[in-house]
Amino acid sequence: MPAKSDKEPPRDTALLSLRLNLARNGRLGPGKVALLENIASHGSISAAARRMNMSYKRAWDLVEELNTLFGKPLVAAKTGGKQGGGAQLTETGLAVIGRFRAVERAAEEAAAVHIEALNAEIESG
Repeated sequence: MPAKSDKEPPRDTALLSLRLNLARNGRLGPGKVALLENIASHGSISAAARRMNMSYKRAWDLVEELNTLFGKPLVAAKTGGKQGGGAQLTETGLAVIGRFRAVERAAEEAAAVHIEALNAEIESG
């Protein structure tokens, strides 16, 4: 699944950003989902971290946070060796991405007319 664009939106545009508050005081938002998507795309936590200009430690901490939050691994890491290490998403990890993106699309569709109206107000201001 491709990651969302890394471009910054124009400052004078209203956009919807979704963050879900989950049980166990955890949150799931676009950053963590993008990390999962990058791990899936690059097969590595370190490569995903580099792609996102994030330290490996920060990426690993977020992966551990997600694994704890969901009570099961979202990312399965392989230790290094002759072939090198790597990481891949588990079925749960893939499902979390799919469900988050589905909720995000539904929210964007539901809010589209209101976001458009807010943007019109910004432009007329």
